[in-house]
Amino acid sequence: MTGEAFNDRRRKKPDSTMIDPEPLPHLPGCYLFKDDEGAVIYVGKARDLKKRVASYFQKRELDPKTSALVSAASGLDFIVTKSEVEALLLENALIKKHWPKYNVRLKDSSRYASIHLTDEEFPRIHLSRRRTGGGSYFGPFVSARERDLVLSAVRKTFGLRTCRRLPKRECLRYSMGACSGPCIGKIAPAEYKARVARAEAVLRGRTRELIGSLKEEMAALSERQEFEQAMELRDEIRALESLQDRQQIERDKRYDEDVLSWIVDGDTVYLMLFKVYRGTLEGKEEHVFARTGSFLEEFLVQHYSEETPPEELILGEALDDSLVDFLSHIKGRRVRVTVPKQGEKRKLLDLAEKNVTVRFLGDKKKLLALAEALSLPGPPNVVEVFDVSHLAGSFTVGSMVQFRGGRPDKRGYRRFRVRTVDGIDDFASIGEIVRRRYLRLKEEGGEMPDLIVIDGGKGQLWAATQELRGLGLTIPVISIAKREEEIYVPGRLRPLPIRRDDKAALFVQEMRDEAHRFAITYHRLLKKKAIDA
Repeated sequence: MTGEAFNDRRRKKPDSTMIDPEPLPHLPGCYLFKDDEGAVIYVGKARDLKKRVASYFQKRELDPKTSALVSAASGLDFIVTKSEVEALLLENALIKKHWPKYNVRLKDSSRYASIHLTDEEFPRIHLSRRRTGGGSYFGPFVSARERDLVLSAVRKTFGLRTCRRLPKRECLRYSMGACSGPCIGKIAPAEYKARVARAEAVLRGRTRELIGSLKEEMAALSERQEFEQAMELRDEIRALESLQDRQQIERDKRYDEDVLSWIVDGDTVYLMLFKVYRGTLEGKEEHVFARTGSFLEEFLVQHYSEETPPEELILGEALDDSLVDFLSHIKGRRVRVTVPKQGEKRKLLDLAEKNVTVRFLGDKKKLLALAEALSLPGPPNVVEVFDVSHLAGSFTVGSMVQFRGGRPDKRGYRRFRVRTVDGIDDFASIGEIVRRRYLRLKEEGGEMPDLIVIDGGKGQLWAATQELRGLGLTIPVISIAKREEEIYVPGRLRPLPIRRDDKAALFVQEMRDEAHRFAITYHRLLKKKAIDA
C-alpha cells in the first residue's frame, strides 16, 4: 500500500521535510522510503505506521545517518500486516529483495532460521537458515527462544535423531531418553516413520496431540511439586500453541502465488496485487483504473500479457474457463485459480483486502481535502499534472502525469517533445503541451480531467488557461510555485491561503514531484540518445 504522501526534497534540513501522516494507518506494517528515482533506500517496520513515520519529521535532532536518509527520501510506500511479528518478517524479506542503501548490511544475509525435517531413510530434525536441501521446512521463527523450545519439544516427544551421520553405537542422547536410537536398531523403520509423520503434523500446526501429552506431564510434575520442570513444560506448551497462529507472511511453498483484491468506488477500481514468491510475500503492486463491465478480465489479460502468470492465482471470485486457459497458455502450463473460503490462503487474501481498504481510505481523504481547499464541486477523481524540463534551453520536454482516485495511473502518463519553442520559455512550452494534450482529447472525444495542475507560478498558469480558453474548455486549473510551494488559481493575484503542510498542499506537491520526476527521466533519455548518436 503506497503512501507517496510527503515531499519537499529541495529542502536541505531534514527537520523541515514534511509528511502528511493521514494516509498512514495506526496499524502494524512495513514502510519503505524511496529516492527521487523511485528506488527503495530504507525499509523499516512499525507497530504503528503513522506514529513511526511521523517521528522522522518531528525530531529536532537526528543522528547523521537518519538525517541523511530523511534528506534523500522523496517518496514513501507501506504495507499493512496483521501483527508486529509479521511486519518484522516482511521487513527481512523486503531488505533481502531491495538491499536498501540506509539499512544495516549484515555479512550473513541468511534468513531467519527454520526447522528442517530431512528426507533421509531415518529423517533428522535440525535448524537451517537456507532452504537448499530436500525434506520439509517449518518457519521461519523470529524468536530464537520460541524456535528452540519448539524444536526441543518435538525432538524429545518423538525421539527424532539430530546427528549428521548415524553412529554405530548408542549416543548420549539415546542414553538420556531423548532419541529413539534408530542407529542401533532400537526402533523399527515403520515406527520411526510414524513418529516423523506425527512430528510433521505438529510442526504444521496440528499440535493438539502433543499439547495434550505435555499438559498431562506438567500436571504430574506439579503434583510431585517439581515446579521448575513444570514451568519449563508450560513454556514449551506456549511455544507449540503459537504455531497454531503462525503468521501468513512466510509459508513453505515451492511455487509462486499472486493475490488480488480490489475495491470499486463509483467509476474507479482500486486493485492490490500481492506478489508471493516461494511462500514469501516480497512486495505488491497497486493499480487504479476506470471501471468497465469486464474490468477484472481486462486487467488480467493486459497485466499477464506483459508478465508471466504465477502457478497459482488467489482472488475473491472465480474466473471464466476461457480466461484460465488464456493464463495457462501464457504460462506454458496450467495456472491454478483459487477462491479460498478459509485457511491460510483466505488469511492472505484478507490481508490484501485490508491493505487496499486502508490505502483507498487514505486516498479518498486526500481528494476530499483538495476539493475543500479549492472549493471544487466534488473530489477531483482524475487530475492531470504538467511539467517542463530543459538544459539551458536545449532538449526541452514536457510531461503529463495522471492521478486517478488519488494514485498515479501510469497508463495515463504522456511525454511531449516541445516543437514550437526555441530557447528558454517555460510559459510558451507549458502552453504548447497543454494545447496539444486537450486538442487531441477534444478531437477524439476522450475523458477530460476534473482538475489540471501546472508546475510553475502565475506565468505558467496564465499560459495554460489561455490555451484552454482557446479550445473552449472550462476545466479547473491551478499552479504550484516551487520555492514557497504556493498555489495559484486564475483571476487571483496572490496565492491561496493554504499552508504548505496542509493535507491538500502536500497532495499537490506529491503530484507535482511525480510530474517533475517523469519529465527529468524523459529529458535524460533524449540527452543520452543525442550523445550516443
